[in-house]
Amino acid sequence: MRLAEYEYRTISSIRGPLLFVEDVFSARMGEVVRIAFPDGSESDGEVLKIDGRSVLIQVYGETRGLDIASRVVFTDAVKKAPLSPDVVGRVFNGSFEPIDGLPAFVPERWVPITGLPINPAARARPEEFVETGCTAIDALNTLVKGQKLPIFSSSGLPSKELAATILRHARLTGGGEFVVVFVAMGLTHHEYSHYMECLEEMKTGFVAFVNRAGEPVVERLLAPRFGLSVAEYLAFERGMDVLVVITDMTNYCDALREVSTAREELPGRRGYPGYLYSDLASLYERAGRIKDMPGSVTMLPIVTMPEDDITHPIPDLTGYITEGQIVLSRELHQGGIFPPVDVLPSLSRLMQRGIGEGRTREDHRDVANLLYRHYAKGRDLRKLEAIVGREGLGERDRPMLEFADAFEQELINQGMERRGINQSLNAGLDLLKRFSLGPSEEVPEETGKERKISKSDE
Repeated sequence: MRLAEYEYRTISSIRGPLLFVEDVFSARMGEVVRIAFPDGSESDGEVLKIDGRSVLIQVYGETRGLDIASRVVFTDAVKKAPLSPDVVGRVFNGSFEPIDGLPAFVPERWVPITGLPINPAARARPEEFVETGCTAIDALNTLVKGQKLPIFSSSGLPSKELAATILRHARLTGGGEFVVVFVAMGLTHHEYSHYMECLEEMKTGFVAFVNRAGEPVVERLLAPRFGLSVAEYLAFERGMDVLVVITDMTNYCDALREVSTAREELPGRRGYPGYLYSDLASLYERAGRIKDMPGSVTMLPIVTMPEDDITHPIPDLTGYITEGQIVLSRELHQGGIFPPVDVLPSLSRLMQRGIGEGRTREDHRDVANLLYRHYAKGRDLRKLEAIVGREGLGERDRPMLEFADAFEQELINQGMERRGINQSLNAGLDLLKRFSLGPSEEVPEETGKERKISKSDE
């Protein structure tokens, strides 16, 4: 077993951020290497491919000024994350280097960024409510501690504004130590400025890993792993409840495809590597709770669907691994509604475990069911209205159309303000009662079906 460092000066070629080193005696996949530039500076890299005694290395950074006589030192170590409680309140780049102007912290210990899988038998059921401040999520698609709930967006939709809103407003209703770990990959300058302003305004604890578009592509693969390593440490060793917000998983997958191409691997669907599913699972499955241990890791990854295609490999595979989805709607966004969450295709599979008496409110399920039921009727009637016009609808159907409009404009559309769970449920109850659709009311069934006879019909 290797325990020493080996130095080589056998670079055969340099292609952008890739180095090809020949006659390497010993190397391993993922091994960290140091590259010494002719001017005395150094940069890190990672072993991407081993072909006999030839090794392909990805450099973390610029290779300008490097020549084939430069030194390459193989460290016999994989990438590790430095951990300490002092990471809270800090902002790092994708290589875990501080970018907030503050000095580096002293690590308590180092751990491999791949993490350790949670034993399925040791997993605890997600059963506690996490409040995001967004009515469409809290009241209708509730997030629960230990859950992984992706947000499916599309190009041009305000996913970054929604992410920033959740960063500012997320909290635990029952109290306790709560930290947000924010991971952002491939940010443009505008997005970077937006998120940095958001982090400055945050009142709760946070840890941020930010990779910009012009920075090394391999850092987009490292950033979420660093973030999740920190989240696991804070959750399972420090007893904190951690919400991990990752944006954008599409940038991560594109980086994975680029690295896979550099390794000359056979492509799968849409050019992504065949192991895309297992790679995504290695990230998503790090969320959860452990029996008899305080703390939890809850995940909200944001996925931009290329060409608005929910069957694209990235959202498709994400849906297989996670417990539901929050879907953003272009139609609602064009109507000036924020956040433009389409609640009908959205789903939180663990919602039932995190709501009710002692968690949110005893009437939560009933209110959510009524809101879903009548909004779905209104949406269906819009299709009929497009054919026969509003005048062609029955007297009982027109209020359903008005309810659907009010549901979107008053309940879903909340702007940047924060709503607590009680405020969200009360707003839903008020809306139901205004249209005489409250829990105690008997309401007509769908058009074209037999209806129950209420007292007003007799």
